[in-house]
Amino acid sequence: MKEHINTAIIALSIVITGYLVSQAWQYRYTNEERIRVKGLGSKDFNADLIVWSGSFSKKSLDLKEAYTLLDLDRESIKKYMITKGLELKQLVFSSITIEKLFDDVYDDNGNKIKSTFNGYQLRQTLQVESKEVDKVEMISREVSELIHQGIEFYSQKPEYYYTKLAELKIEMIATATKDAQSRAKKIADNAGSSLGKLTKAEMGVFQIIAQNSSEDFSWGGSFNTSSKRKTANITVNLEYSTR
Repeated sequence: MKEHINTAIIALSIVITGYLVSQAWQYRYTNEERIRVKGLGSKDFNADLIVWSGSFSKKSLDLKEAYTLLDLDRESIKKYMITKGLELKQLVFSSITIEKLFDDVYDDNGNKIKSTFNGYQLRQTLQVESKEVDKVEMISREVSELIHQGIEFYSQKPEYYYTKLAELKIEMIATATKDAQSRAKKIADNAGSSLGKLTKAEMGVFQIIAQNSSEDFSWGGSFNTSSKRKTANITVNLEYSTR
């Protein structure tokens, strides 16, 4: 009976030892068979499309007169833009907005007593979209010359875009992937193993910011339109097995 008990204990010990060894190997396998790395791709580029807009308005007690005055300004603005080298098809004028103006009269307690009609104000917006970035940028800086013609043109800051973002992103993903692969290989070499198959790949955040700026990065990605010279950044997350 005693011999049977000893045999059972020995068998149980073998089973337990085998289990512990297998668990230790599995723990090592789980923790060492994967290498996770992040790669970065970055590129400087210039915008190839500019969008610029401005507005002008006229005011009169007579609606018809206000429209006539606005129409004269619009024609003068057209001529000005054409003399600066733009084509007529590049000039997009919005529909005219009409606002009735009133002068309010208040008593000493701040209560409104009456409103007196003060005329009509008509406003129109001009938008220019062009691939001639430098030309339109210069016009936006010189447009105050219209003041000499009695035209109050309120210029907005130009917005700068890039029309080949899809191609740029593909190029940057390739760069970021190569960077990540190089990092993973160094980690594997330092660990005394070799890099295996790529088991997982995820694209991270894609950012476009102004060149040489302190513009903050955003976890959701940012897309700068205020600067002509831009920097694009992209990250990729890769996971490799080891051999």
